[in-house]
Amino acid sequence: MIRSMTAFARIETQETWGQLCWELRSVNHRYLDISIRLPEEFRHLEVAIRERVQLRLKRGKVDCTLYFQSNRNDNSQWHINQDLVQQLSEAITKINTLMGSTTPPNVIDILRWQGVLETTKLDMAEIGETVQEHFETALAQLLAHREREGTQLGILIEQRCDAIAILVEQIRHDLPMILQTQRERLQSRLAELLELNSERLEQEMVILAQKMDVAEELDRLETHLVEIRQTMKQNQAVGRRLDFLVQELHREANTLGSKSNHISTTSRAVELKVLIDQMREQTQNIE
Repeated sequence: MIRSMTAFARIETQETWGQLCWELRSVNHRYLDISIRLPEEFRHLEVAIRERVQLRLKRGKVDCTLYFQSNRNDNSQWHINQDLVQQLSEAITKINTLMGSTTPPNVIDILRWQGVLETTKLDMAEIGETVQEHFETALAQLLAHREREGTQLGILIEQRCDAIAILVEQIRHDLPMILQTQRERLQSRLAELLELNSERLEQEMVILAQKMDVAEELDRLETHLVEIRQTMKQNQAVGRRLDFLVQELHREANTLGSKSNHISTTSRAVELKVLIDQMREQTQNIE
C-alpha cells in the first residue's frame, strides 16, 4: 500500500484531572526522523513513544507533541480533615469556657494547624497510561491520513505511467517510418553530390540506423513501468525503490532524446521528461 509522508493528526481529551492533547505531524524526509516533545512529568514515556513510532513508520520527519494541563496547578487537590477540625473546635470551646472568653476561633489559625489541610496527589502513572492510549489513537489517525494521501499519489503515478506507455508505443510505431524517411533523404543528398555507390550507401544507412536505434531504450522504459506498477502493489515502504526507478526512467528518456534526429521523436522525448519529472515530485512524497 502506498503511503504519503505528509500527514497530521490531533487528539484532544478532557478528563477529571485535566486536559491533554496530542499533535502529530509528518513531512518528507529521506529517513525516519522522530522528534518528541513532552511535559517534564511525562519525560519517562519518551522511549516508549519513540518505539511505537518506529514500529509503524519507516520514513519521514515526525513531530510528536503532547500538551498537558492539570486542573490543579501543583497536580494536587486540597482536602480538609473534618475530624481534626471538629476536635480543634471542641478544644477551643472548652478553653474559652474555662477562661470565660467569648472569642471565636480564628479560621486561619485552624487552617495552619498541622494535618487540617491534606493534599491528594494525582495518580501520574494512571494518567501516563491514558497519555499512551491517546497517542495510539493519534498515531492510527496519522497513518490513516498517510494512507489516504498515498492512495491519491498512487492514482497520479498510475496516470503518468499510462501516459508514458502511450508515448513509448507511439515512438515504437513511428520508428520504421522515421528510418525510411531518413534513408530517402540520405539517398537524395548523395545522388546530388556524386555518382551513387550502393555499397557505400548501405554502409552509411547501417551506421545511421545504429545511431537512431532506440528500441533498447524503449524496451527498458516499458520494463521500468512494469516494475513501478508492481512495486506500488507491495505492502511495505516503497518510496526509495520508486525514486530509483524514476531516475532510471529519466536516464532512458535522456538517451532517447539524444539519439533522436526527427521532430516527432524529439517532441515525445520532451513529453516523456515532463511526465517523469511530475512522477518524481509524487514519488519523493512516498514513504
